[in-house]
Amino acid sequence: MNQNLTSRTAVLVFALSAEAEATQKAISKADALFDVLTDHTLETVEKTGLPHFHFTEAEQTGTTFGERFTNAIRAVYEKGYSQVITIGNDSPQLKAYHILEAKKQLENKRFVLGPSLDGGFYLMGLHQEQFEPFEFQQLAWQTSRLGKQLVQLISDAVPVFYLPTLIDIDSAADVNALISSNFQIPRRILKILCSILFEPQKILGQVAILPNSISLRIPQNRGSPFLLQSE
Repeated sequence: MNQNLTSRTAVLVFALSAEAEATQKAISKADALFDVLTDHTLETVEKTGLPHFHFTEAEQTGTTFGERFTNAIRAVYEKGYSQVITIGNDSPQLKAYHILEAKKQLENKRFVLGPSLDGGFYLMGLHQEQFEPFEFQQLAWQTSRLGKQLVQLISDAVPVFYLPTLIDIDSAADVNALISSNFQIPRRILKILCSILFEPQKILGQVAILPNSISLRIPQNRGSPFLLQSE
């Protein structure tokens, strides 16, 4: 947790611990994966120099996802900030410049949305005056309708700025899509993603072969198909 009231903008990392994520995501090795993803996310936020707050299940309050998320945003505003950028820990494509661009657009009085392929979002930036707790709680959280509902709620009052669409990790299918995306992925994350993707699936005591439909876009004799980010 890093607090700096000289900035009007703070980053909210709304993400469960790796152990809690493993109980909710249908992905093998989820605890190891989200442990690395959380470290990467916090390191990315540190690069921006912005104050940030990590709300795990220990800090979250409320019975539904919408309540917990809304309460976390409200808690950051109550610390004295007027603009909040929210992110999770499941988008390894997220870069510091995405967050800094969100800050810039917030300063230009825009609402900022970083859409994810599943219809949700990996980043949201909003001013305190745009924040309506009751309406936020009623949105279709954790569904493919979320992004559209959020824009409908906001767009009549303020312009919306869209960041690039990225992939967040909620399932094994997302792991395959991410590896196939030809997007820079840190080596330590890519290593775990590959171990998940190519892990033999045990079915009734037998080992099943992974489906042939998995595509990694491997060019012939042209080196690695992955764009690696050295660390």
